[in-house]
Order: sequence, then structure tokens, then C-alpha cells
Amino acid sequence: MKPLNGLTKELLCYLNKAMHLPQPGDYIDIHVHGGTPAAGIFILESLMAHEEKLPHDASGVSYTYGIHPWFLNEANHNQLIISVENSVNQPGIIAIGEAGFDRIRGPSIELQRLAFEEQIIISEETRKPVVIHCVRAWDELLSVQKRRKPKMPWLVHGFRGNVELASQLLSKGMYLSFWFDFILRPESRDLLRHLPVNRIFLETDGAEANIRTIYDKVAADLNLSVADLKSVILKNFNAFFGLPAPFI
Repeated sequence: MKPLNGLTKELLCYLNKAMHLPQPGDYIDIHVHGGTPAAGIFILESLMAHEEKLPHDASGVSYTYGIHPWFLNEANHNQLIISVENSVNQPGIIAIGEAGFDRIRGPSIELQRLAFEEQIIISEETRKPVVIHCVRAWDELLSVQKRRKPKMPWLVHGFRGNVELASQLLSKGMYLSFWFDFILRPESRDLLRHLPVNRIFLETDGAEANIRTIYDKVAADLNLSVADLKSVILKNFNAFFGLPAPFI
């Protein structure tokens, strides 16, 4: 059966029955490191190739798998790519990443670009979307997107830029998830109100932040109830992962 974003109907049924997909009414924390699922909270945990961790069979969690630019170097590059290739079809891994660029920490931009493009190829081959880490390298990110013309959607996590940058990324079909500390600040309200709600996600990034508090603040900024915000983000999740109608 032809997969939809890398997930066959049979796998989707398994994931849903095993509670590896968010349920109506859940808080969705779209980017977590070392998180622990809790009642009413669905987490998308980021597994990094250099750690050589694989998914646990636990309800309330699915996984991404990829090469974080901080932990990439000339010596481990080939092995990390092999690890991604060998791991992305593990049950529970539903996206590639976090992958991307960082001009503050990491190897040369040339090596980061090579590793990122290799992961984009894997994303397209496996039909799984990409979660992106990008720090002061938006030109590189947009250049790869223009050159590769990916069919799989991209999600930029930890976003804390301005309206102009957000609009540019959205115009290229990307989704945005906001850095937890930034989105809790009063000044983030203006950015939120300028963005289409059908392209946003919320996250804790593994920090000691409460996803419920983040939802409360964002719902108030958008003049929505928390229940309505949960519904919006569940629809965004299903759209991002290409889930068919029975799972919406």
C-alpha cells in the first residue's frame, strides 16, 4: 500500500491503537529531548543520531531521528548518515530531525549543508517530514529549500524571529514552532497575531517549561480557548504528517 508521508495505513492503525499519535484533547509538545509522556500530553521526542538511541514502545510519544549540527564533525559524518538511514524506518519514528544549520556552534557550514541535504534526500525517499534547527543561517536553509524543492513539509523548531522572517518561511510552505522562553514573553503576542494559526506548533524543547502554561499564554494571545487551541494544533499535526481523514 502506498505510504502517506512514509506511514502506511497499517502502521497508522498500529500507532493510533498503541496511543503513539495524539488524541483529541491532548496537549501536543512538538519538540522534546528526554521527555516523559504524561496523561493528556503527547510528545514528539527528538532522538539524535550521535546518541544511538532508539524509540521506546510507550504511549503518548512518537519520535524524530536525525543529525543535530552541534554534534556533527568530519570524523563522524559518514557514520551518522548511516545511522539515520538504518533507523528512520523504526516503528515510532515519524520524522527526520532535528537537522539543519547553526552558525554559532557546529562544524563548517559546508559540512552542515552536506549533512542536511543528505537528510533531506532520506526524508524524500521515506516520505517523512523534517524538523529543523536553524540559528543565524536562514540564507542557507532557504537556498537548500529552493534547490531541492522538497515535497515533504518542513517544521522550524525554536523560532524566535520577527514577522518578516516568519512570513518568508511560511511563504515557502514551512511550519513554525516557537522557542518556549520567547513565546512566554509579552512581546511575542504581536508575532502570533500576524501568523496563520494553521501553521503553528508549541514546544518545551526538553527544558523545565510547562506545556500547559505555554498553551494558556498562546490561547490568551490569540483570543482562543485552550480547548480550541488544542484542536487547531491537532489539525496542524495531522496536516504536517499527512494523516488521513479517519485520524483527524
